[in-house]
Parts: sequence; C-alpha cells; structure tokens
Amino acid sequence: MDHGAELLGRDSVGRRSDVVAQELMRMIQTGGLEEGDRLPAERDLMQRYGVSRTAVREAIISLANRGLVVTRLGHRPVVRKADYEIAIDKIGKLVGHLVVDRKGVWNLFDSRIFLEAALARWAAAHARRDDIDELRDALEANRQAIGDSPRFDETDAGFHAILYRIPGNPIYPAVHKAYVEWLVQHWRSMKRGADIDQMNHAGHRAIFDAIIARDPDNAEEALRRHLVAAWEFVRSTFTVES
Repeated sequence: MDHGAELLGRDSVGRRSDVVAQELMRMIQTGGLEEGDRLPAERDLMQRYGVSRTAVREAIISLANRGLVVTRLGHRPVVRKADYEIAIDKIGKLVGHLVVDRKGVWNLFDSRIFLEAALARWAAAHARRDDIDELRDALEANRQAIGDSPRFDETDAGFHAILYRIPGNPIYPAVHKAYVEWLVQHWRSMKRGADIDQMNHAGHRAIFDAIIARDPDNAEEALRRHLVAAWEFVRSTFTVES
C-alpha cells in the first residue's frame, strides 16, 4: 500500500469509528443505553455497524474521553451518566497543564475571586435559612480544625463549597470541585501554622457575618479580602517569579 492509500485507510477507519461513536452517544442520550448498562460486545458492534475491531475500539475511546463510559481492562465498558462534573473534569485535565507557573495559577485564582465574589453577593441577598445553618455549621467545623492543616483545608473547602451550592445551579459545584483539584497541590505545599489558619477562619467569619446581615456589598468585599490574602500564601509556593 502506498502512502496515499495508507492515509485513506486511516481516514476511513476514523470516519467509521465516528459513526459508531455518534450512534452509541445517541443511544445513551435517548435512554437506549442507561447508566450502569454495559456496551454491546465488540463483535456485536462490528457486525451491527459493519466496521472493524479497530473502528469499534476507537469509538469506545472517544466515548471514554467524553466521560460517557468507564473502561476497565478485560471488561465491557459501562455507561456513565453525563453531568457537569464529568464535563469540567475533562476540561480540568487540560487546565492542569496551564497552571504550572505563577502567572497561570494567578489567572485561575483571579477567576475564582471573580466568581466567588458574585456568589457571596447572591448568598447575602438570597440565602435561605437552611443555607445559613449550613454555613454556620461549616464555619464552626473550620474553627475546630485550626492547627490541623489537612482537616483545616478540608473544612475550608467545605465552607466555600456551600457558596457554590446556594444558587442551585449544578454547574457551580462542579466548578468548585475543579478549583479545589487544581489548587490543592499549592495549598499542601504552603508552610503555615495555626496563626494562618486563624486568619483564614476570620476571613470566613467576615463573609458569614455579611451574609447573615443581608449586606451584599460587604459580603463581596469580605470575600475579596479573604481570597486576595489567601493568594499571598499561594504565591509563596513559587520559589522563582514567573
């Protein structure tokens, strides 16, 4: 086979795998294949669509890359329900390559400040009694964790997570999960003691106080002060300015 014919063969396999992937996606979206179902066996898919094993396997890889199936060696792929968390997780694998220097992390952190400032305003104006109770409990858990860095980080993230849940939009909690995963390595590498935990807890307390006072301006300002101060410690994880 000459080079041109070889490329044509590859293109053909690619087109056929795309057709199989699109059909399987359609079945997942319409309920023909539900969450937890196993995909048909490779041989069945080959016969159904008249394609090679290579085309079937490329189609399955495409579905896995989209988060629509879970693959395991020696087992048929299992359908996974598509949701915002999966979608953002896929983006996160790319973003992870963009936050290896101080400038990249600042861009990410700045976007977090921008979003959380809006969420703090929303909470001050719209938080329900259950939301306030949840924030109060998270704040107390955060206070009790002062001096225990791993637990403090967990309760810190837990407090902020509530701000992302209050509007009731499922995209926001998925974004928060991504922020935590992108930034956790920097948090873990920060050298700090109980005094820094106390400062961060005080920042959470100021945000909470403004929310229960139904003061959107102060809630936003408290949030910005808290995260700008937090950034000063994150930037310390970079030994060389980028």
